[in-house]
Amino acid sequence: MTADRRSSQWYGGTDRNAYIHRAWMRRGLPSHAFDGRPHIAIANTASDLTPCNTHLDEVAESVKRGVWEAGGVPMNLPVVSLGETLVRPTAMLWRNMAAMATEEMLRANPIDGVVLLGGCDKTIPSLLMAAASVDLPAVVVPGGPMLTGTFRGVQLGCGTDVWRLSEEVRAGTLSEQAFLRSESSMIRSRGHCNTMGTASTMACVAEALGTTIPGMAGTPAPDSRLLEGAHETGRLAVELVERDLRPSTLLTRGSFLNAIVALAAVGGSTNAVVHLLAIAGRLGVELSLDDFDRTGAGVPLLVDLQPAGRHLMEDLHRAGGLLAVLREVRDLLDPDALTVTGRPLTDHLDEARIWDETVIRPRDQPLQEAAGIAVLYGDLAPSGAVIKPAAASPDLMRHRGRALVFDSVEDMHARIDDPGLDVDASSVLVLRGCGPKGYPGMPEVANMPMPAKLLERGVRDMVRICDGRMSGTAYGTVVLHVAPEAAAGGPLGLVRTGDPIVLDVEARRLDLDIPPEDLAARLPSEAMRAAFAAPSRGWERLYVDHVMQAHRGADLDFLVGSSGDGVARESH
Repeated sequence: MTADRRSSQWYGGTDRNAYIHRAWMRRGLPSHAFDGRPHIAIANTASDLTPCNTHLDEVAESVKRGVWEAGGVPMNLPVVSLGETLVRPTAMLWRNMAAMATEEMLRANPIDGVVLLGGCDKTIPSLLMAAASVDLPAVVVPGGPMLTGTFRGVQLGCGTDVWRLSEEVRAGTLSEQAFLRSESSMIRSRGHCNTMGTASTMACVAEALGTTIPGMAGTPAPDSRLLEGAHETGRLAVELVERDLRPSTLLTRGSFLNAIVALAAVGGSTNAVVHLLAIAGRLGVELSLDDFDRTGAGVPLLVDLQPAGRHLMEDLHRAGGLLAVLREVRDLLDPDALTVTGRPLTDHLDEARIWDETVIRPRDQPLQEAAGIAVLYGDLAPSGAVIKPAAASPDLMRHRGRALVFDSVEDMHARIDDPGLDVDASSVLVLRGCGPKGYPGMPEVANMPMPAKLLERGVRDMVRICDGRMSGTAYGTVVLHVAPEAAAGGPLGLVRTGDPIVLDVEARRLDLDIPPEDLAARLPSEAMRAAFAAPSRGWERLYVDHVMQAHRGADLDFLVGSSGDGVARESH
């Protein structure tokens, strides 16, 4: 028995407690399973109600085989699973709960390391937040994107084409029958969204952070190489325990800056901003909203993939994958930031190649010269807001227009298609009450639909401003994550319809062009305040009372930092 192994604190010895711990686990396990070899948890987010993760039980079996082969003992550990497409009011409401529950279960159980199985948007972030807080050796297996679907001979990007096709139905250019027929064609196989939405983005981010085996991110879910990689990850998890390589030593500021470079180069989701800030907060790594602009804004967009481009994740994988992208921007990466292999990320780029330059552009032929996340400040966003230039209309990046204000999502849905709506193509749509506290949970509603009367005239994009988020699969000139949110007293809550708003992305400004004294004299809209969340109990109450603003990652204030893996008391 290896006395200093964490699992040995449960299983080692001859007293009553050790007997209980071993005996109740002896349901087919041999006695040598408790001789001090590493016990590896497989934090598994498989769920029939998280359709993007339904295949992870199969992936877990491959991980188990790898753990056994390396001399460890695998333990499947189902954890909270959040499906972006189903749960209401928004999966983001429970990201912190999933992270907290996973952290507590990892700490409470006799394990020495963990393999994190995630796919759908919030699962990889919550797992990494948990692993950072408990600080046990950990490695990620991304569940992988689905295969490309087609309809009428044209590729469909899940998510992105939902937004596009639904707008064409509203505009009268696509029949409802045709729209519904495309439904069964869009989701072709197991796996998460095949666009560069949040799920694909977080898989790439996890690899750039160094938390996956290099080369795994973006492997399609049905691809047999995902199972091969899962097997190898199981083997690696045992090695991580032997080397005592923990998140607190692996994940440095350089790791996070590498992730920001990757985020920009692939045209990744703005949701990665709140997730990376939250993960860094669990580790005590210095990371701020401004780092996304300083480090990522000038990075060229190299991946021609929806929603910022044309192709889909299956194409990115065959074209060389994330490592081929990172090889092009190698000079922007921290050469000392390590991966779970124990070697720097940059060491894994030597053999990477671009096999299709229509999908992955060479550095000297980018899709856009500078397309990383831009961070805006000004009268409307004292603590910051973000915009994704790669998904925006260039002609709207500097814009002045009259505000059209919606006090809630319900207000927006009730009025957006009103033929009498006082709106034109130059208007700025403002939706508030959708931040972490206000909704609650900061939902993906910022990419508001175009007013029906403008769709009929051919308008497909407008400046939109919101204290919520938007789907990583979405597109448009959308300013989001406005902080402080309206429900936290932010100035967004004081805007009135007709107010002139000025957006200047190049100058990094978002301003309300009215005298400061006029703004100071205003009171928040009563209709807006009435729509704010006011939970009386349960998780929602805890969340609203303790959630931080978007520029701090929207984590709970008492979850910042880590508690380690120690458990002081016995259970019997």
